[in-house]
Amino acid sequence: QVQLEESGGGLVQPGESLRLSCAASGNIFSINTMGWYRQAPGKQRELVATITTSGNTRYADSVKGRSTISRDNAKNTVYLRMDSLKPEDTAVYYCNARIIIATSTRPLYSYWGQGTQVTVSS
Repeated sequence: QVQLEESGGGLVQPGESLRLSCAASGNIFSINTMGWYRQAPGKQRELVATITTSGNTRYADSVKGRSTISRDNAKNTVYLRMDSLKPEDTAVYYCNARIIIATSTRPLYSYWGQGTQVTVSS
């Protein structure tokens, strides 16, 4: 009943900027921590950035200083803006969210989006 949908990926040149969006929908009571992860071919998935409900953020060293994660709780959406993009940023980017389901027991589950491709090349 809950799904995440990413958007905003594509082909960009080195030095340019990109903004990714991820919207959650379904039987949602509330959303806790949300984040972005990425995976390049032949490599393991790695954390890019996370943000809590109160706005506390954390970034990977490789993107710190040139990335900004934010969220709009009214829209159940998390964003990731990346500036000064490098070829090393090329990967499939996945959205993640810890969601409390709107049932009597209010269980907590971790959900993943299908991923969006980001390619940085000249």
